[in-house]
Amino acid sequence: MSSELPRGLRNRNPGNIRRSKTRYKGEIESRDPAFKSFRTMAWGYRAMFVLLHTYQIRYGIKTLRGMISRWAPPTENPTDNYLASVAHDTGQPPDEQLDTLDGERMQRIVAAMSRVENGVAARREEIAEGWRLFRTDF
Repeated sequence: MSSELPRGLRNRNPGNIRRSKTRYKGEIESRDPAFKSFRTMAWGYRAMFVLLHTYQIRYGIKTLRGMISRWAPPTENPTDNYLASVAHDTGQPPDEQLDTLDGERMQRIVAAMSRVENGVAARREEIAEGWRLFRTDF
């Protein structure tokens, strides 16, 4: 892939998920020293859905504010700007409880997060395929 593409797109990791011990379906060995890589964008979107769902079921994080604050902590990101952008793009109130199994809502949220992470609009068909892959397991 072209080095001119945003890092998240080059890695097929639209959420810029950091390298960790957690392995996701569709993950491939990454050449990036800091971020994971995926076989396709759909697998990268699936990983975003999995991680956001994990925030809810494992850590009790149930709002967009909580999820974005964990995803993009203030020590690394302008979290308030990130949250405002995603809330604006999706119409999701920052402090309203979310259901991470609500496909329509979560696909809008992940699309907005991908745009913030990469600076370009997400391709809806790749997000829909990522959601399908996610729902196969959850």
